[in-house]
Amino acid sequence: MNMLAPPPVRLGCEVVFDLVCPWCWIGLRRLKRALAHRPDLAVEVTFRPFLLNPEMPARGMPQGEYLQRKFGGEDRARRLQAAILAVGEQEGIQFRFDRIPRTPPTLQAHRLVRLAAREGRAWPVIEALFSAHFRDGRDIGDRAVLAAIAAEAGLERASLAALAADDDETEQVMLENLRSHRLGINGVPCFVIAGQHAVAGAQEPEVMERLFELAAMELQGLL
Repeated sequence: MNMLAPPPVRLGCEVVFDLVCPWCWIGLRRLKRALAHRPDLAVEVTFRPFLLNPEMPARGMPQGEYLQRKFGGEDRARRLQAAILAVGEQEGIQFRFDRIPRTPPTLQAHRLVRLAAREGRAWPVIEALFSAHFRDGRDIGDRAVLAAIAAEAGLERASLAALAADDDETEQVMLENLRSHRLGINGVPCFVIAGQHAVAGAQEPEVMERLFELAAMELQGLL
């Protein structure tokens, strides 16, 4: 006897991240793996901006100076980067920290993510932004670079025009960043599942799957 499969359980997953955070790229790759393992769940992913460097100058900062300020010196930063390189290789990511001349502000890049999300293109645009910064050393704080990335991703002309203008998207990014801080999020990536379960860090796919399972059981009244 043929039986119809039950509809997938619908869950929301908010991803709080920044585009100059290497662990965020790793975390998103792992999230994708977790989602691929659970086709029985319909997970709607929403991306939320988090500005790791809200006071970053508009032109960014030389990478050496940034590493000195953030990590207390390039030696310590290089040790941390070596660990990230090893983990990145496991996720198919080739970090090229040596190609990054400056650390950019990410406000405009987050605006692009919001515009891409309207067209259902957030995932590929985010992947392109991470690749541009961490693999190619492109300046993702520069609007011309962002416009090129948007065009390469196939965004519509309206989105490209909006990217070139200062509109309310800038204010929305700032408001969502403030919201994340008020929720007590002080590090990224952070994943909020079904509005109830939050976990920080680039978690292994198995951890994410267990959280999805827990949230799904709660929604079905099984817990």
